[in-house]
Amino acid sequence: MIAVLQRVSEASCTIDGEVSGKINNGLLVLLGIEDADTSEDIQWLSKKIVNLRIFNDEADVMNRSLLDTGGDLLLISQFTLHASTKKGNRPSYIKAAKPPVAIPLYEATIQQLQTELGKPIQTGRFGADMKIALLNDGPVTIIIDTKDKK
Repeated sequence: MIAVLQRVSEASCTIDGEVSGKINNGLLVLLGIEDADTSEDIQWLSKKIVNLRIFNDEADVMNRSLLDTGGDLLLISQFTLHASTKKGNRPSYIKAAKPPVAIPLYEATIQQLQTELGKPIQTGRFGADMKIALLNDGPVTIIIDTKDKK
């Protein structure tokens, strides 16, 4: 799994002119799923997302997590995170999981994040044409790959 975390003051997802998810202070997480991903990836990534200390404390130092701040989370599926641009100019998405594999993993990730946070999260809709709006706070953008846990 690849996740792009963006610390936001606000973010929303609109599908066919209707808002499907909207948050204020928190994280917008773009999630790419591949065939090799497992429930272990979901558990590790979910814990990392909610506990990553990228929110400012009283001294204006990034020392607080999403759990610490009580912030919200908007999760968006994004297969293009697995784009390969090695050859030619047209990206290949061969590593991205197809819907029969990706959808159950995406739904399990939603459930795990809700469990970790202790509250519901906001989402887009898998496979939909989504319009994402955000106000990146910082800007703070972190990329996490469960296959490269450095």
